[in-house]
This record gives sequence, C-alpha cells and structure tokens, in this order.
Amino acid sequence: MRKLKAPDVVIRRLALYLRILQQIDDEEGGRFISSKELGDRAGVNSAQVRKDLALFGEFGKQGVGYEIGYLREELRAILNANRTINVAIVGVGELGIALARYNLRRFTREKHYPFRLVAAFDNDPAKVGRKIEKTVEIFPISQLPERLPELRIDILIITVPADAAQAVVDLAVKAGVRAILNFAPTKLFVPPKVRLHYSDVSLELQQLAYYLES
Repeated sequence: MRKLKAPDVVIRRLALYLRILQQIDDEEGGRFISSKELGDRAGVNSAQVRKDLALFGEFGKQGVGYEIGYLREELRAILNANRTINVAIVGVGELGIALARYNLRRFTREKHYPFRLVAAFDNDPAKVGRKIEKTVEIFPISQLPERLPELRIDILIITVPADAAQAVVDLAVKAGVRAILNFAPTKLFVPPKVRLHYSDVSLELQQLAYYLES
C-alpha cells in the first residue's frame, strides 16, 4: 500500500488530513468524521477526500464516515509516520538553531511527532563539539560521509549558504541519504533516486508582497 506512486499533491493532502485527525484526537475527542467535515477542515470538497483515500484502500463506512483512530493510524503508516525518523541539520546558524530547537521541543512534547533530530553539522570550529539544547552534538561537515550512515539519518535539512549547498548535497547523496529539505536559496541537483524539497521563506514573502495594496 505504501509503495503506491501517488501524485505529490495527494501526499500533501494526506499529510494535512493526518494533522487534522491528530488535532481532533488530541483536542476534541469523538469517534467518527465524515468526508465533508474532513474536507471542510482541509479546504477541499468531500469528493476529493474520498478520491484521495481510495487510492490506498477502503477506510470509511457509507452513512457513518471514517473512524478517526483507525484512519489516523492508516495515514501514519502510509506516510511512514508510524516510526521514528532520524533527522540531521547541516548549518548551525540562526535558522539552523531555530529549526533544531523547534524539532527537539516538538519531539519531546508531542506523542505523534516522528521526527527526531540526532545530529547537526557545521564548519565553524567554535560550534563543533558543542550541543544544541544539551542534547544534539554538532559535528564538522567533513564528517558527513561517515556520520550519516552511522546515525541512520533518514532526512537531511540544509541551512548552509547558497554557495555551499551543492557540495553538502553531494556528500549526503554519496552517504546514502535519500530525502533532503533545502532552505538554502539556490537550485540544487540530485539523482532521480533522491527526493529534494525546497523551503524558501524569502521567496514566499516576495510573492506575498505582490498582493499588498500600494
């Protein structure tokens, strides 16, 4: 089931459905949810919800809806969120530190949060050897090739300057990393077997600025 090649837009919606179900479970209670209610919360119509879920199996009952606990666990399995996922950050500047602290706090406080930060990397000798929140050690970037497999890193987050990002990606790919989230403001190149996503706050702000009234 989890090996299905679903469109990216569907995977994004499944992640949103899961977040909604976890919020309901943690905050509101209740046993069932209809496709209409789930769609309303996600900003899509009920038919889209049913179509998305039908790609992976039959989860609901006609006239009743979806059992929240069951659907939540099924979505976790589909999205590989039913296990701990090891994460590392490369680049321990202001953004890297902020992301590290955010991740550590969520992993500690939220029982369903699967992403565990286990290492950080930087080239600054003043930072190497220190620990973030007294927990996550900062290693030199030169140790990426051996540390990533040793620590079984599933996802690498990159927050280095743009001119250093491709070299970091190349090291990570050679070390076996298959999923990368890039915050560096530059286009990167990876082989087809590696999944690369971008997060560019400045670009999003620039796009939003267009809609401001002059």
